[in-house]
Amino acid sequence: MLQAVEADGATWDGPSEDQLHDVLADMNLACRFVIVRRLDSEPADQHYLQVFLHDDLSYQVEYREGGPARHFQTCVPRGQGVFTVEPASEVLQGWACRRSGWHEAHSWAPWSPAEPCARHHPLTATR
Repeated sequence: MLQAVEADGATWDGPSEDQLHDVLADMNLACRFVIVRRLDSEPADQHYLQVFLHDDLSYQVEYREGGPARHFQTCVPRGQGVFTVEPASEVLQGWACRRSGWHEAHSWAPWSPAEPCARHHPLTATR
C-alpha cells in the first residue's frame, strides 16, 4: 500500500498512477514537494520516494529502500513546455508500481546526510 503526502499536508491513501501524476502536476513554487511512502515495507518509514520542485522547475528526486545506505538522489530536468511533469512522473509511477528498470533513465548518487532531505520535511528529516 502507498500513501502520498503533499507539502500542504494533503494525504492520498492508495493513489493510482493517474493520481500520482496529478499530485506532481499540482506542485508549484509554494507547494514544492510530495512524498510517496510504502506502508507495507519493513522497516517502517524507510521506503519512500520524494520529489522536490526547484526554482527552475527541475526536480530533485530521492528514493530510500530500507535505510541510510539505500538512499539515492538524482536531478530530473523539466520536460518540454512551460510546465510538464512527465519526466518526474515516469520515475514516480515506475517506483510506485515496482516496474523493472524504472530508475535506469537517470544517474543516481548516494544521498549524503549533509544534504537536505526534501528540504527537511517532518516525515523524513530525521531518517
